[in-house]
Parts: sequence; structure tokens; C-alpha cells
Amino acid sequence: MRYGYYLPTRGPLGNPDDISAIARAGEDLGFATTVIGDHIVFPIEVASAYPYTVGGGFPGVGDAMEQLTLMSYVAGITTTSRLVTSVMILPHRNPLVTAKILATIDVLSKGRVTVGVGVGWMREEFEALDAPDFDKRGAASNEYLEIFKKCWTEDPVSHDGEFYSFKALHCQPQPVQNPHPPIWIGGHSRPALRRVAKYGDGWQPVGATSASPLAPEEFQRLLDELKQMTEAESRNFDDLFICFKAPSYDPGRIPEGHDRLLFTGEPERIAEDIRTYEAMGVEEVVFDFRSPPAGKTIENMEHFMKEVAPLVV
Repeated sequence: MRYGYYLPTRGPLGNPDDISAIARAGEDLGFATTVIGDHIVFPIEVASAYPYTVGGGFPGVGDAMEQLTLMSYVAGITTTSRLVTSVMILPHRNPLVTAKILATIDVLSKGRVTVGVGVGWMREEFEALDAPDFDKRGAASNEYLEIFKKCWTEDPVSHDGEFYSFKALHCQPQPVQNPHPPIWIGGHSRPALRRVAKYGDGWQPVGATSASPLAPEEFQRLLDELKQMTEAESRNFDDLFICFKAPSYDPGRIPEGHDRLLFTGEPERIAEDIRTYEAMGVEEVVFDFRSPPAGKTIENMEHFMKEVAPLVV
């Protein structure tokens, strides 16, 4: 089992010193993956409901470092951690520019980029960024993934689509990883599962929240559905990398119909949960240890690696 952690992107920990300390500690402690979230702007008035909290409120305060810029910074201060956009909202950025930025970070990090992607939830942010129509964001996201793969594997490359087109050009350098950086699809809706089956190298759903617990029975059902979809695309389900994200939204809330929130409690209970999901095919679990000050975050990471991780194997 591999483990990852969310890197701060905003709030009191969103500064160079704390980010550097946490990223270096994560590597020293043996975490395989550094996960970096994505928001570009926060409109003052937001009516869109966040899908992972019970009340629909977003657990942020309106500030956020730009994801790919931060990813590049972290690439320069680490040497082994995989760097995961989790998730990058595909329609927010020009697809050709984004493909080039990700390829550049992959080159500079010597092949450590994983591209975790989603379609987004905040209509107001789409409108502020002049992104494609929010109601067509799924179709636009699929096309952008096709553009990424073309830019990373073809030379010269061209594209003529519904949402974006360009004539033949060179988009060099291409990524170090062959054929390209892994693409992990976020979300667990049917459209998200179809996107995994068609485009994904991995699946990265959010669970263990009060609004989205993804208990073992439900998670297994989704896996069975994803397997059918993958086989329908003539792809091998066993080639997909399964990463389960367990963030700490709605702290203290117990999901309806459950006795506790998964991945909480004493070390043995957390290890038991990890073993349960590992038996279903999960290869990595990502936790949110963020708690100011940075020393407390690092203390949480140390506790997990010393008290929980050894109980899993």
C-alpha cells in the first residue's frame, strides 16, 4: 500500500516555508505522493453546492495558490515524491498551454507527474474564467484529455474539435514518462466512471466524508460497474491504478447509517479500514493531515507513519 497527503494550497499553511517543510517531511517519512488541489479564483457570491460536505459549503476561505505553479515549485524542492494534481479542473485552462506546462514539469521533475483530473463543480468560477459552458464541461473535459494525449505522444500534432482546434505544430519537449504521465480521473458519478474507462490510467474518488462515505459495499459496487465499463472499452480493468482519497471534511459528523467515519479512530481501526480497501484493489490512500501550524501537520504525518502504517502489513 502506498500513502499520499494533501499539500497546503491556502490558509495559514499556504506560504513557502510551511509548504517546503511539509513537502520535505512527507518525502523523509516515506509518503509516496504529494497531492495538490485546484482553484484559481473564488467569486464573492457562490451558489454552487460543494459535493463533499453535508451542507454543500466549500471548506475554504477564498484564497488558493495556482496549482501548476505550486506543483512546479514542489518539484524543485523534492526528489522522489510523485506530484499529483488532485484534481485539476480540466476546462479551467487552455488545453494546449496546460499540456505544455504539465510536460515541462514532468521533464523538470524527472518523470514524477501524475495528472489527476475532474470536471469541476463551481459554475461561478467557470464563468469568471471564461471557461467552456459549465453544462458542457464533461464533453469539454473529454476533448481536453484527447488534446493532452496527442500533445504528449505525437509530433507534429493538430486537433479539430468542438471546443478547441489548432493546426499542425510542434509541442516539445514531450513528457519523460512513456507514453505520457498517468491520468487519474476523479469522481464516482456514472459520467466519471465512463471517463475512467475510456481515458484513465487510474481512478481517484473522494470517500470517507460524511456526504460521500463510499463505504465498502458501495465502493465494491462502483468497482464492479467500472470493470464492466472498462471491458466495454476493450481495456484491461486490472491496469487501472486505484487511489482512494480520504479527506477530513465535516469533522465530527458521522454519515447517516454508519457508526463512525471511515479512517478515523484508533490506529488499529484505521489500519483495518486500509486493509479492507486494499483487499478490493485500492493501491494508495491519500489523507488530509493539514492542521496549523506546520509542526502539527508534520506531527500528524509522523503519527500515521509510525502508528498506523506498520499495522497494515
